[in-house]
Parts: sequence; C-alpha cells; structure tokens
Amino acid sequence: MIDINLIRKTPNILVTALKNRGQPTDVVKKIGTVDEKWRALKKEEDELRAERNKLGLEISESKKKGKAEKGGKESEKESGKDSKKGKDADNVDKLIKRSGDISARIKEISAEVETLDTELKTIIMTIPNIPHSSVPIGKDETLNKEVRKWGVPKLNSKDVLPHDEVGAKLGMIDFEAGVKLACHRFSVLKGPLAKLERALVSFMLNVQTSRGYLEIAPPHLVNTKSMTGTGQLPKFEEELYRCRDDDLWLSPTSEVQLTNLFAGEILEEKSLPIKRTAYTPCYRREAGAYGKDIKGLIRQHQFNKVELVKIAHPNNSFEELEGLTRDAENILQLLNLPHRVISLCTGDMGFASAKTYDIEVWIPSQDKYREISSCSNCTDFQARRANIKFRNSQRAGELDFVHTLNGSGLAVGRTLVAILENYQDEDGIEIPEPLRDFMGMEEIAFPTV
Repeated sequence: MIDINLIRKTPNILVTALKNRGQPTDVVKKIGTVDEKWRALKKEEDELRAERNKLGLEISESKKKGKAEKGGKESEKESGKDSKKGKDADNVDKLIKRSGDISARIKEISAEVETLDTELKTIIMTIPNIPHSSVPIGKDETLNKEVRKWGVPKLNSKDVLPHDEVGAKLGMIDFEAGVKLACHRFSVLKGPLAKLERALVSFMLNVQTSRGYLEIAPPHLVNTKSMTGTGQLPKFEEELYRCRDDDLWLSPTSEVQLTNLFAGEILEEKSLPIKRTAYTPCYRREAGAYGKDIKGLIRQHQFNKVELVKIAHPNNSFEELEGLTRDAENILQLLNLPHRVISLCTGDMGFASAKTYDIEVWIPSQDKYREISSCSNCTDFQARRANIKFRNSQRAGELDFVHTLNGSGLAVGRTLVAILENYQDEDGIEIPEPLRDFMGMEEIAFPTV
C-alpha cells in the first residue's frame, strides 16, 4: 500500500510510477479529490469537538454559579436579581442547545468521514508499488534486462522429447486422470516421477535451511486479512480459489503465510533480517491464461513450490534481494541446470514489487529459457497493509515499517520439467547427482519396446 503522505506531498512521483508501469494515472487525481474532502471534514470535526468541549466547561461553570447564587440569597425577592437569574438561565439553555447542535453535526461528519475513509483506502489498495530507480523502464517483457547467465545449454528441441511426451512414454504423468479427478490443468504423477517431485522438495528445503532460513509448515488455507496483507486481495480475486462457506482462500503462494506470520507485530531491529522458507501446494485459477502452455506441467491450477521470504531493514533490503536471488539460483546450480537472471522492467513487474529478478531455466524442447522463480523486494508496500513494524535505532527507537522480500526457491514442477528435458538421453532420464540419495536410483529408464 502506498503511503498517503507521499501522495499528498509528491503526487508526481506516483504519476510517473504509474506511467512507467503502463497504468492509468487519473487515479492520482481521484485520490487527491477524495482526500481533500476527507481532510476538510476532519478539520471541521476537530474544530467542532474543541468548541463542544469549551461549551461543556461554560455550561458547567454557569450551572455552578447559578447554584451558588441561589443558595446564598434564596430569600431575596429583588426584581433586578430575579431578572439576572432569568438571563443566566436563558444563556445556559442557549449553550446547551448549541452543544446539542454541534453533537448532531459531529455525528453527520463522522459518518461522511468514515465513508470517505473507506473509499480512499479502497482506491489506494488497487495502486501498485512504486518501482525502484534501478528498475528498467519498459512497457512489457521485451524490455526486460538480462543480468547474467549460468551454464551452457547442451540440448535443444531437435535433441529431446517435450516433458509431457516423456511423461506419457514413461506412463508417469497422467493428464487424463487429472481431468477425471478435477478438471483441465490438473495432473497426476506416478511412481518414480512422484518420488522425484518429493525428492526435489526435500532437497530444496535442506539447501535453504542450511543457508539460514527457518522451515515453516503453514496452513494451506488463509483468511481474507492475510490475502489483503500481501496484496492478493482485493485486486486479484478472480485469480484465486475461495471457500464459499468460510472466510478462507486456497493459498496461491506461501509468501502469504510466511509474510503474514508477522502481521500486526513490532519487531526488534536486531532480529532483522528474518528468513523463512516453506513448501506448500499453490492454487491459482490462471484466469486470463487461456491458450498459454496448454500442454504439460508449466501452467497448472495446482503446483508445488518452495518459497523464500525475508523481513528486512529498509536500509539494506536491496542488498538482501541480491542475496535472496542467489539463494534461489543456487538450487539450479547444484542441479547443474542452465539458467539466466533477468531484471524485470516496470511494465512487467508484479503488483506489490518495487524490484524483481526472474530466474529462467533452459527448457530444451522450447529452445528458450522459462521462468522458474521471481524474487522481489516489495519495500514497505506489504508491511503497510499487514502493519509490520520495527523499532529503528537510527530514529531514537521510533516505529518504522519493515521491507518484505519473497521469491520461489523454486517452483518444483517446473524444476521437474527442466530435469526431464535437460537430463534426457535415448535411454531415459538421468537423476541429477544431488537427488540420487533421495531417489535411491541413478536413472529413470524408458520402457523397452
């Protein structure tokens, strides 16, 4: 969530950010209009409350004075004094009436303020994060910038079968069973390929916990507050699966759980950075992805993923992003899978991200690199929504928002795809050396004819 004070003081920063993202900018003017009304009403409300408080004191003093005069000279019948008492009583009545009118107006204003406050928050919740100054400016993925490559692809489309054909040849990927049990874009893995997927999860978690990440086993269902905290709601509701009878959603990524573990908390500065990892299935409706990656495991409604999350100090969060990206990339290096890292341009970044690196693994059958991880620094965007703060020693212990980072370490199904194609030969699929102890085998052989 964008800081409202930034929008008030430097709206041009947000206008420029939205232009660079290819987003409409009229929302900035709309926020200004609503905020101006809100502030004017709040000012009137504060002034009226102050006046009502003052009137309360005047009424109290007038009543005390009237009682004192009545007790001291009860027997007096002088017409002038009776007239004075009458005037005092009239004055008190006027003060009470004015106080009542003010209370009624305050009630009206409070209702208007609440309506405007809700409208303002609803608008701001739909605005994406402001890109960092180091992010390439561009309208779409064609303007992303390659940062580095690792490894040299040894196979291409003329050398291998696509992974879905490999699965069919082995009899170990059953897409028809996925449709039978659920619908299109679900699948069933069998035998050694199911075991390979499980081996990858264990391997990834072992590597990341050795690098200082604490493993978490979170719920797979999350509530609306958590989904709002990390930015999936309200903007991406159509992408999500909801439990109709409960305030629960199937998690689209354990970024939601790992980040919201700290929602509403005040963290100690010395505890930063906090590093967490988790394996979970992830569930996405893939709305708007019709016609993309129809065949195979690349784009499924349910897929497994090992997630990495960091809660970092604002002063060094971009250095932490470099480290998180290296942590995710390290899995591919240990598996000897060729890959590259690209810096996403402004028009291709995710909603909550201020800067994102995509890691793309080589897929021989497609003769190109495909995304297997996105590593993002969301700065204070999610922390504001989820209210995650720390005591900043550089500001005399004042409370500031942390920066949140997340990345896939990695998408397990896509790693499986990369192994099926990059480790393929005429005899079958070689098991990468780091996975052999998990698998208890060195190769998944093709059936002989």
